[in-house]
Amino acid sequence: MRLRIFISAVVLAGLATPALADIGRVKLVTGIATIERGTQKIPATSGMVLQKGDTIVTGKTGRIGVTFNDNTRFAAGPNSRVNVTDYVFNDTTHQGQFLTRVDRGSLAIVSGQIAKSNRDAMRVKTPTALLGVRGTRFVVQVD
Repeated sequence: MRLRIFISAVVLAGLATPALADIGRVKLVTGIATIERGTQKIPATSGMVLQKGDTIVTGKTGRIGVTFNDNTRFAAGPNSRVNVTDYVFNDTTHQGQFLTRVDRGSLAIVSGQIAKSNRDAMRVKTPTALLGVRGTRFVVQVD
């Protein structure tokens, strides 16, 4: 009886502390590029997993390409700072939401399934504007 209670407590404790979900992967890195996760600054490498809240930062010669779980693709150019503020995607229904903040630099986007599922599901925020993405390709430049 004690063993069963202990196992139940362990299982419930695991459910109470959900792990951060992987939302995408770095596909290509050139020059200096890092991922800021909380207080950590992690050198970006090909194959690295991204999580919601991560900030992509590139140096003077840096570039980084990312593919998200919904097949959205990002390409950040030199001197960029891009935060994945919110990302939720259901791979069964293809519903979700995606909010990105571009603080500086350039970001080329090819939208994936989230933007095609709902007209307000994907947004890109800059210091001066909030863009709604309707399932397309575009570039955001913030000086």
